[in-house]
Amino acid sequence: MPTTENIIESLLNKTEVYGKTNYALLKLKAADKTADVSSRFLSRALFVFALSFFGLFINLGLSFWIGEILGKVYYGFGVIAGIYGILSIFFLITHKKFVRKIKDQFVSQLLN
Repeated sequence: MPTTENIIESLLNKTEVYGKTNYALLKLKAADKTADVSSRFLSRALFVFALSFFGLFINLGLSFWIGEILGKVYYGFGVIAGIYGILSIFFLITHKKFVRKIKDQFVSQLLN
């Protein structure tokens, strides 16, 4: 017949094993979530990088084309710079909304 001491010792051993297993599971879940978030970030960063080069060359071509139409190359660059100035002002006015959306997406990715 098991004694109270043996039962308590067995219970403590099982509790210790449970705690270690739970800790290992928590570490694995954290590693999985970190890998998921970082891989999504890296893939999006590469996409943005490629898109930036695409945009750069489109803007250069457009600047030269508009400059050719207006008679001087630097006029085309001025027009494109003006468009980006207007877009920057618009973004400055509405950037809090975008920041909130990005934060919400990041937190939802971490919690799901």
